[in-house]
Formats: sequence, structure tokens, C-alpha cells
Amino acid sequence: MLRPNPPRMATVLIAVGLLILGLALALLPSATVKDVLTGLPLPGQIDKELLKLARSDTVAYACLLASPLLLVAGSLLPGI
Repeated sequence: MLRPNPPRMATVLIAVGLLILGLALALLPSATVKDVLTGLPLPGQIDKELLKLARSDTVAYACLLASPLLLVAGSLLPGI
């Protein structure tokens, strides 16, 4: 019999971060996301790669899917 435990605070914070990131990438216009990413102090190559990932809807939906799955895994598996 499975007895769910509350997930650790780090797991909850990562899940909330993934949810916010997924919603931002899915709902905000790409110009706003581009302005935020170009404002970060990152090297040029990483900046370009992040812009490519931000334009992909697959990344946004993967973040939205990973958030609840992480919470479920954190509840069922000890130590996560």
C-alpha cells in the first residue's frame, strides 16, 4: 500500500518554478520573453540557445507537464 508523504520544500519550489516558466513561455508574447532573455548577463552563445528554446512551444508544454509530475514523484518516492 502506498502512503504518500509530503514532498520536500526544494521539490515544491522547483515544481512552482517550472509552472511559472511554462506559463510564461506559453502565454507571454515572444517579444517580451526575448526582451527578458536579452537583458540577462549571459554569454552570447547561451543567449542564442535560450532564445531558440523559448520560441519552442514544446519546451513550454514540457515545463507545464513536468511540474505536477514532479510533485507526484515527490509524494510517492521518499527523499525526492
